Amino acid sequence: MEIYKDLSTPESKEFQSLLNSQLSKAKIEEGKIINGVVSKISEKFVFLFIEGLKSEPVLDINEIKSINLQDKIKEGSTIPVLLEKIEDKNGEVVVSASKAQKIKGWDILVKSYEKNEPIMGKIISKCKGGVIVEHIDTGSLMFCPGSQISDKPLKNIDHLINEPQKFALIKLDKIRGNACVSRRQIISSVKKEDKAKIVEKYKVGDIIKNAVVKGYSSFGCFFECNEEIDCLVHLQEISYSRVNHPEEIFTIGDKHDLLVITVDKEKLQVGCSIKQLSPDPFEHISNYELNKPYKFKIQKIVDYGAFCELEPGLISLLHSSELSWTKKNPSIKKMFKVGDEVKCVITEIDKEKRRILISHKQTLKNPYDELPSVGSDVEGKVSNKNEYALYINLNGFDIDAFLHCNDLTFFGKSEDEIKKYKKGDTLKVKILEVKKDQQKVRVGLKQTQKDPFEWFKGKKVKDIITVKVVKSDNKLLYVKPEGCEIEFSIKKSQIAINQEDQRPSRWVGGERIDVAISEIDIEKRKVLLSIKLLEEMQNKEAVTKFSSPLSGKNLPFSSLSDKLDNKKDKKK
Repeated sequence: MEIYKDLSTPESKEFQSLLNSQLSKAKIEEGKIINGVVSKISEKFVFLFIEGLKSEPVLDINEIKSINLQDKIKEGSTIPVLLEKIEDKNGEVVVSASKAQKIKGWDILVKSYEKNEPIMGKIISKCKGGVIVEHIDTGSLMFCPGSQISDKPLKNIDHLINEPQKFALIKLDKIRGNACVSRRQIISSVKKEDKAKIVEKYKVGDIIKNAVVKGYSSFGCFFECNEEIDCLVHLQEISYSRVNHPEEIFTIGDKHDLLVITVDKEKLQVGCSIKQLSPDPFEHISNYELNKPYKFKIQKIVDYGAFCELEPGLISLLHSSELSWTKKNPSIKKMFKVGDEVKCVITEIDKEKRRILISHKQTLKNPYDELPSVGSDVEGKVSNKNEYALYINLNGFDIDAFLHCNDLTFFGKSEDEIKKYKKGDTLKVKILEVKKDQQKVRVGLKQTQKDPFEWFKGKKVKDIITVKVVKSDNKLLYVKPEGCEIEFSIKKSQIAINQEDQRPSRWVGGERIDVAISEIDIEKRKVLLSIKLLEEMQNKEAVTKFSSPLSGKNLPFSSLSDKLDNKKDKKK
């Protein structure tokens, strides 16, 4: 609203100078929060009077409603507003009540954050990743992450919505104008104060009755004491015996008496002991002898063995490897149950490490000591098989012996031979190897039969043998020596000296022929036969028998070829 349109007149200049002087006295500046007095309220607008301004600022009624001030204002009441512009392009004053409230609210948040003081707020809605919290004093909106709503996971938070409660400021971003709060910190601090009062009750030397196993870790076991505090029993304070993990001894829900040995008021921790409530059993461990059987009571069964008690507080691990001579990984759950008494031998006592080693299998006969010697024949049943071996459970020994497919037969392919056998088949086998320390026995089936290669004992290369033709094809001639069960194949190149005669089809099945041994190695079970070698041997024998030292050289045609060659060389 302009009073003077022409500002060049002396009157207008005088008015402008007077106005500027009044404004400077009131210290009115853009960007500051000032108080405005409500002069009039209409359906759409709220009119304000601010001393020092040339016109009345106007607020939209919707802005007043957005900051929940519609019920608090009346004519004559004061409203803080942000002076955005003293004069816009239309010559009007621009103010904002919502922005003023936001700035004031932020200042309050900053002061609370710097002083580490909690603020009052209420959850008004859910959002992605958490909830929106409204500051009760200023109406400022803040974000509370889901992880900071409570110290325990909550499936439903409907009971927390619109309930005034304390929040801790954990992050302020002035640039973005974002505030992050935590309800969890308030809960934890309250619990901390309560816990401090509880810790004050406990003194070193107190005995806590019927503490409940709540959980465990690699370093100890946690007990709930008197339904008010969790106490730690360190791994070393569980038992006088060696304990690798609390789960070896305890089960969730078990009850035990505890002795308070430490109270840390700063960390609000109470340390306890179980073993110190009983005398040290190692003080009279000398009453027990090595390699002598004693009765042990099973206290706890785990995957790798069982914890057995010799006497109260003296507990030792019976490892699964010490259960049986013949089974590598037997299931102790199938053999024993908690409460059973097991006869075991003490194999080692280590006073420094406070450790006792025991064995159940050493109270039993070792079947490996009673096995027949290597080379003996035994019977057994196929207990298991795979693509390359059979496992034979030897009768009377409960030992699974290893039978490789190469030891099944002297004939045919081993991978085809193993397919002939199934679980439950009874076989007579020969013991080939025994390793007592490794609990391994190797047996063979073909070794119970006569070795067909024994037929070649005493024979050597160039020996002539008679064979019977089995069959032939385009490439090989198949034969069997008379009196031998092994079938051999002769290559085309070994059938004859002349290439024209190297035809396997020259012979038919059932025909008897002589061949020579071209290669023999009984240890490697390798024998090669050759007809060609026999012919060469026969030709050499004939030449030696029917020729003389002068044969060939004194014949007339013996020098004829030389003369012909000389003539050819001269022509060249």
